[in-house]
Amino acid sequence: MEPLVKINHPLEHFIILDWQKKLPSLSVGFSARNDDKDRGIYRGMNMALHVGDHQDEVIKNRLELAKMLNFSFAAWTSAEQVHGNNVEIVGLNQRGNGRMTREDALQDTDGILTNQPDILLTSFYADCVPLFFLDPLKKVIGLAHAGWKGTALKIAEKMVQAMSETYNSNISDILVVIGPAIGQCCYEVNEQVARQFMETELYFGDGAIIDKKNGHYDLDLKKINKEILKKAGILPNNIEVSGWCTSCNNELFFSHRKEQGKTGRMASWIGLRKDE
Repeated sequence: MEPLVKINHPLEHFIILDWQKKLPSLSVGFSARNDDKDRGIYRGMNMALHVGDHQDEVIKNRLELAKMLNFSFAAWTSAEQVHGNNVEIVGLNQRGNGRMTREDALQDTDGILTNQPDILLTSFYADCVPLFFLDPLKKVIGLAHAGWKGTALKIAEKMVQAMSETYNSNISDILVVIGPAIGQCCYEVNEQVARQFMETELYFGDGAIIDKKNGHYDLDLKKINKEILKKAGILPNNIEVSGWCTSCNNELFFSHRKEQGKTGRMASWIGLRKDE
């Protein structure tokens, strides 16, 4: 079953409804492009400051999303993603970093975790894999950005380790959703990229990599991340995978591959409201 439920109003977006039912103070989801704003390649709800869009327009979009989620914009917290595997623990002293400028974002970071209420963790995507993490018992939440480099560096495993070591999360309690991302149907890579997986324990021989016999391969990053999570100890029943392909559904999602690098970014978010 698809873990993300599409909501059409007031902005088109997706939420992980089952998680919000488990923990009523939780808000968690993924934005859509919302192409009702005609601004060229950044039309719609581009959420990222690093793609060449006007800063004031991006901040306006972020404010609109935060308001819809009933979070103060002061809670919006972002990292400067570098396709690595660094995981940052976000405390109250980092609350709000990155909401207005890239310079004060959490630097060199692709994974963020907190157990503090009223911090809205956010991360940005246009084909890479969004990973959502929740320990509903310890009330630990997190996001990770996993492109092929972050996947090869096993950022999913690092997130699990950080939840266990920092917050004493029981790994059997951790829930993970693998969100909308480019699917194997649309993600062709060269041999150099494919070998990052085939020559390591990340090659699972289960169809995650399809050899096209022409020096190119079709890569399933969602499947590989799921296997990494299972090897890290996450129970298979606690991992859900979205069926949405960002390239196939370009009317809903920005796609770096489909739009040849000239496009905006969606935001994933997760936060605990302080008043519930």
